[in-house]
Amino acid sequence: MATGPDVSVSAVPGPGTPDAHKVHIDAQQLALLWQLAARARAADSEATLGFTLVNETLSLIPYRQAALWRGAAAGKVAAVSGLPHSDANAPYVQWLDSLCRALGRGALAGPDVPPDVRPRSFNAADLRAAAPNVEAEVAADWEAWWPAHGFWLPLPQPGREGKTLGAVVFAREAPWTASDLVLLSELAQVWGHALAAFGPRPSLWEHARKILRPGRTQRWALIALVLVCLIPLRLTVLAPAEVTAKNPFVVRAPLDGVIDKLYVQPNQTVAAGTALLGLDATTLKSRYAVARKDYDTAQEEYRQIAQLAVTDDRNRLDMADKKGKLDQSAVQLEYTAAQLARVQVNATRAGVAVFSDPNEWTGKAVSVGERILLLADPAHVELTAYIPVADNVDVGPGQAITLYPKSSPLVSYEAKIDSVAYRAELTPDGVLAYRVKASFAGSGADADVHPPLGAMGSARIQGVWVPLIYYVLRRPLTLARQWLGW
Repeated sequence: MATGPDVSVSAVPGPGTPDAHKVHIDAQQLALLWQLAARARAADSEATLGFTLVNETLSLIPYRQAALWRGAAAGKVAAVSGLPHSDANAPYVQWLDSLCRALGRGALAGPDVPPDVRPRSFNAADLRAAAPNVEAEVAADWEAWWPAHGFWLPLPQPGREGKTLGAVVFAREAPWTASDLVLLSELAQVWGHALAAFGPRPSLWEHARKILRPGRTQRWALIALVLVCLIPLRLTVLAPAEVTAKNPFVVRAPLDGVIDKLYVQPNQTVAAGTALLGLDATTLKSRYAVARKDYDTAQEEYRQIAQLAVTDDRNRLDMADKKGKLDQSAVQLEYTAAQLARVQVNATRAGVAVFSDPNEWTGKAVSVGERILLLADPAHVELTAYIPVADNVDVGPGQAITLYPKSSPLVSYEAKIDSVAYRAELTPDGVLAYRVKASFAGSGADADVHPPLGAMGSARIQGVWVPLIYYVLRRPLTLARQWLGW
């Protein structure tokens, strides 16, 4: 490549760097600098990048040895010039480890310079003068491994002032010039960015520490955090809910027996006096027939003894006994007739029949008083919700509750809580929950639009207003108290 015109760059030397006030860099060096930067950015792995740093930089700046030190004071030698891979057990690599560890700790830095953040040249005499920060064996073995002049080039970490990702050390026979310092310093910025691409990403904790650093940013961040934690929110809980009948009429079994037939279907509208169900009357008819026969027999016996008593005084004593048997038979007959009349159950008022599959009731034995079905008024409904014990938010009468039916995802219904069970009970799903009863707005004879009887969905119950921090930590704190017992 042909040499182009020189470019003058002003440079201010620092401690440990060559003295110069103006640096002359030609176009060829700028082109090589650009090429090395492009190769570093194009590296597909950290190993490839390390090989490029310690070997290809020779085209820009002459040196005899170079090594990449990865990490801070407790790092390791990651690449050595002239070798495809560095052996950690090799004597030369072990000596480089000791040297770079001492330089990474800032053994050669001045009192006002942070450790390992500024490029600087050094030699064996500098190492001996830095004792005891540098081991004596490191300075003593210098001549066995390195030429006279070394150069320490830290690689800054992008966005972290005063932090480095590692360093590159160079060694050669000739002293280092101001132009070398300028070129290597520029390469250090590029290499730092390239190494950062292969390093671990900053954690959330590191981002938080950066935001919370002392200063104006920290104060504003803390103020914003406090304000966010104090944002008022309303405690809410979601619970399964169902629209049930309000004050329904319960149809019970009038006597012990077996259901013969149900005359209505589920959700059928019935009028007052409509036959609802019938019990098997076979046994009762037999009992009635026996009671009728006993009554007729007792009546005939009483009639005969009454005729005989007219002429025979001894038969008058038996009249009272026969009269008692007659009365007993009459009572038994009346009782059996009354039971037989109750075999068929009729609706005492109009409503909708609420029960399960009629086939499940046909032929089923029931006891007296057992509930069979309900007669509900579709215009008088209420909401029944079950709040799981773990989600209870101190619900009380008068609080608002909103029903979201499953069958109508775009419709909701507002209600007010009437009562809350003081004791939790098992739901059909096996969940321990509190039963909540609520009335819909405007329900009754003059009801507005309300959900249909039997509609199911989720109910959202609104509790008290609390800060956001309490809303977020309420469940974790509850679990912590249950586990830790405090």
